[in-house]
Amino acid sequence: MSHPHHHRHPHPRRVTHRLGHLLKPHSHDSADRLDRALESSARGMRALWVSLAVLGATALVQAVVVAMSGSVALLGDTAHNTADALTAVPLGIAFVLGRRAATRRFTYGYGRAEDLAGLAIVLTIAASAAFAGWTAVDRLLDPRPVQHVPAVAAAALVGFAGNEWVARYRIRVGRSIGSAALVADGLHARTDGFTSLAVLLGAGGSALGWQLADPIVGLAITAAIVFVLRDAAREVFRRVLDAVDPALVDRAEQALREVPGVREVGELRLRWIGHRLRAEVAVVVDGEATVRAAHAIAVDAEHALLHAVPRLTAALVHADPSPAPGEADPHLALAHHTPT
Repeated sequence: MSHPHHHRHPHPRRVTHRLGHLLKPHSHDSADRLDRALESSARGMRALWVSLAVLGATALVQAVVVAMSGSVALLGDTAHNTADALTAVPLGIAFVLGRRAATRRFTYGYGRAEDLAGLAIVLTIAASAAFAGWTAVDRLLDPRPVQHVPAVAAAALVGFAGNEWVARYRIRVGRSIGSAALVADGLHARTDGFTSLAVLLGAGGSALGWQLADPIVGLAITAAIVFVLRDAAREVFRRVLDAVDPALVDRAEQALREVPGVREVGELRLRWIGHRLRAEVAVVVDGEATVRAAHAIAVDAEHALLHAVPRLTAALVHADPSPAPGEADPHLALAHHTPT
């Protein structure tokens, strides 16, 4: 008796379930889930606007010093910070799209737009690494003196401080709302901070008369950017391929096994849609149970999942009868099959 269930019609409640609601009241109404989703998107948009303002101010200060000193390294850092500020654009579009309701064509909504924004950010980090490397090689081949070294050093410190603050802010908010794209954007801001430190060290070397200091440090920072690129790309591509933390799967299975009436957990699938999780699961119930009783168990299983799994906003639960003696359960066989 496999069936999806919906939460819009009345169903019997168990005494323990009622007590649970009294001790920890909550709502599973779709409007409440939408409110939480909108709140997450609003936090993401706020993080983008704040980041854009901080990085814009940082780039403006650096641009003034570039005009004074003619520093090519600081010019590259300024362009890098400007590009990082502009990465707020695809993320902002993604967050706005994520607020749109599902349609008959996009039945899961538009949350996956965040994954596309994450891919754009990864490409931006890759371009930043290529630009930093090219600039460093160019400075090695054609060393240039730096004017107004103290001003360049101060601008480099401003760049590092601004980028590190934005990086921490974006990563914290991104992890809080479950946005891999915002986390990747925070990692990108951190690479820009490293680039600013390269400008600072290069300026110090130039002040000591060693003009090759800046391009050598620039190459080292390029390598650091590549490592950050690897981490950001891995996180974003995992999200694109519907990867989830195995600990979430373990937590969901444990919660389901504790539901009265659930004999076994069959297929269990979790997927991210933007910064929200959805679940699809088949649970095995008594083969002699009535449709109404099986439905009640499925509803309890949904509630258990929504309580146990962070950022889970929807769960589709199928209740299947336990097989007769000697009969294999196709759902369990599929769930436990490991390809060789």
